[in-house]
Amino acid sequence: MKMIVGLGNVGREYDRTRHNIGFITLDALADRNDLTFKQDSDHHAFVANWFYAGEKVLLVKPTTFMNDSGKAVRPLMDYYKIDISDILIVHDDMDMDLGKLRLRAKGSAGGHNGIKSIANHLNTQNFNRLKFGISHPKHSHQAVIDFVLGKFGEDEEPELLAGIDKALDIFEDFAAGDDIQTLMNHYN
Repeated sequence: MKMIVGLGNVGREYDRTRHNIGFITLDALADRNDLTFKQDSDHHAFVANWFYAGEKVLLVKPTTFMNDSGKAVRPLMDYYKIDISDILIVHDDMDMDLGKLRLRAKGSAGGHNGIKSIANHLNTQNFNRLKFGISHPKHSHQAVIDFVLGKFGEDEEPELLAGIDKALDIFEDFAAGDDIQTLMNHYN
């Protein structure tokens, strides 16, 4: 069994915002495969079951808000006895151009509070992640928080959709059994 966790914030005001790219990519995967997320209150998450290439994959959108994502990730890993190498965390990254993706097997949180929370709950920074570029604010006077909680513009759709398509390819290869090193060699 594997688990793909998309990071984001719950609530209509956060729909389609840059910070919610983890939710957006999992929603795209669910749409492509006709999957439905159901609330799992015991584990603070919306969960969908995806079966691909003979593998069951939990798709997880934590309901804890971004900064407490670890509260959902660790209990689900423990409950389903999922090895840390079989999880993939999808999150936004402002230091990369919109739609650019980078897989990592470990590393610091880089200021991302959702990743920091997961690292604290897992007691390690060695876990798989897919960083999805959301770019930097175009104007130096725009506050970072306003930028990441802002919605994507129509002019950004081509890069956004290309990144989502590539993310879905990565999810399929991950579910089919490619390890993180193989994925990094292929996609980075």
